[in-house]
Amino acid sequence: MKQNEEEWVEYKNVMEDVVKRSGLDKNIFYDLRGNHDNFGVPVIGGSLDFYSKYSINGQLGRSGHVNSVTLTLQPGKRKYLFVGLDSTMSVGLRGPTNLFGHPTDQLLAEVDLELSQWDSQPLKPVSKISFGHFPLSFSASSQSGKTLKDIFLKHSLSAYVCGHLHSRFGKNLKRYHLSSHRFLSSQKFFQFNLNQNPSEGSKNCSFGAPPVQEFWEWEMGDWRKTRAMRILAIDRGHVSFADIDFKSGSKKTIILPTFPLDSRFMSTSSSHHEYECEHMLPSSYETVRALVFSVSPIVSVVAKIYDTRYENLDIVVDAPMTNLGDESSRGDLYAVPWNYKAFQDPSADRFWLQIEATDIMGRTTMTELRPFSVNGLHGKVSWTWKEFFVMGCQWEALYYPILWVSLYFLLLILLIPRAFLFFSRKQITYKNVLAAKGFISGVGLVLQELCNVPIAWFGFLGYLFYLILFPWFTGQVFTDGEDKGYMTYMGWAVKSSDNKSNHDYIGSPDVMVVVLPHLLFVVLPAVLSSGALAAERVVHRGKFLSVSGKKKDDYSGLDQRSVRYDSRGNTRSKFHFGGHWIRLILLVLCLVICWKHFKNCRALMKAYEMNPLLHFPVYTLGIPLLLVYVIHKTKRN
Repeated sequence: MKQNEEEWVEYKNVMEDVVKRSGLDKNIFYDLRGNHDNFGVPVIGGSLDFYSKYSINGQLGRSGHVNSVTLTLQPGKRKYLFVGLDSTMSVGLRGPTNLFGHPTDQLLAEVDLELSQWDSQPLKPVSKISFGHFPLSFSASSQSGKTLKDIFLKHSLSAYVCGHLHSRFGKNLKRYHLSSHRFLSSQKFFQFNLNQNPSEGSKNCSFGAPPVQEFWEWEMGDWRKTRAMRILAIDRGHVSFADIDFKSGSKKTIILPTFPLDSRFMSTSSSHHEYECEHMLPSSYETVRALVFSVSPIVSVVAKIYDTRYENLDIVVDAPMTNLGDESSRGDLYAVPWNYKAFQDPSADRFWLQIEATDIMGRTTMTELRPFSVNGLHGKVSWTWKEFFVMGCQWEALYYPILWVSLYFLLLILLIPRAFLFFSRKQITYKNVLAAKGFISGVGLVLQELCNVPIAWFGFLGYLFYLILFPWFTGQVFTDGEDKGYMTYMGWAVKSSDNKSNHDYIGSPDVMVVVLPHLLFVVLPAVLSSGALAAERVVHRGKFLSVSGKKKDDYSGLDQRSVRYDSRGNTRSKFHFGGHWIRLILLVLCLVICWKHFKNCRALMKAYEMNPLLHFPVYTLGIPLLLVYVIHKTKRN
């Protein structure tokens, strides 16, 4: 959650060893700052900014937030523009409330300028690749409301490559972005599918037609835990990649098919438009191509294409590929001619490609089967719920709606029953619930009975207003120093590096990782559990009174199995034992809520070096004390 210089020294030594062993020029390495590299750094370039001191970018003097390089492999041919950007916080809070990228208007203007540098030469094609640490789902908008997505769509990037999420959320952390001109679009908040289908319209094949505004976003996974590495290639404008898993050890041979593209993760609407209008470069379609990297000489490479029209893998192409001897790549480029028009199909996943390579030692390596569409159609891929959660949700746009819906809901379930009790003489009773046999009446009883524990009711209401109006806690937000900041639902208020001014509410929406779990998984369950305990006491009392106080002969006509007697001859109903279990379940639920709450508090104490009694007593003790009070007031006599 803060900087450790020993780790940075280790990183520097490792990267120097990588450069030495690879034999590559150090200038071609680009190590990008992420949020962990910025934890607890009060000012860029200061004594705690170890990234600027130990990273390759820092050693080479790349101090700007935006850097770019343009490659031209053949004079007069396609250009390749790479733009790297650093959108970490200008004031680096400690984690966990340092989770989002925060591009400024100045950074967005610089990115726009770098991506525009070849627009004055429209006849010369340019492939544009941008890379940054944060996915767009975890990137905030600038002060003027602009976003990186707006800039990338404007320039129709080939791809934006990012990290941050690691690999624990899934393997399909990819997203296709397509401009939407609808005024009310859900894309501001959600994108439910990995791919988007362009709206059907009349085909405009004129050369003056506006280009499709689109780009791919590819999260890369991480090396630290999953040993994932990506190789990306640009082959005559077609951008492809292969993700390599080194968990099982090093690879003797790596194969990256560069054409045709995987229709699930690489097809674009512009390529479909160019194919339909016959504006594409025919020479880039006339061969199947693949890059092969191997520690041993390769003796054969074979391209195999399967047809799944009849739901079987029927091989239709099995052709040896030829090494083109292209020195522009570090891998060997293999190709085989084919009749690409024979594979044009309205389905994006009818045909599947596999490349097989055999080295001089007899070792055979095959790629995974991948669907392709020569006419640029999108294959359908569904996110898992975890992948959708981290890639499909625009969390900056969602934070305040979720926050205020949660707060209003909590206030309403406290105030509406109180108002009902105040203005109406009628109360929901245990008999009403039995007669109605409805969920709503049961919930009404729960909320009503919480009002009948006034100290708890006022306690929860006061706690909510405390969370809205006052700081949640005070803590150490930088790696060292004596100044502390305080956090509210709007962010952190901390002193600037010159100690002369406050940074008003930085770290928004980053604080959502503290705010929303507390409201949804601590406060809300605590309110409902307290009401359930109060309602359970009323139900138990109602049932008990309905059968108690009567003598045995009052029940002579009843089934004796339904009646129990105590030592005084009074009756007890058979539900009594079950009633204990209901209360026990509620007590266990209260313990779980407290355990969850104290676990969160412990993490915050470690992260921000806080004392719970001094720096956040209300936040820490409010909910547990209210639960203890309710448990005490609802105990049975």
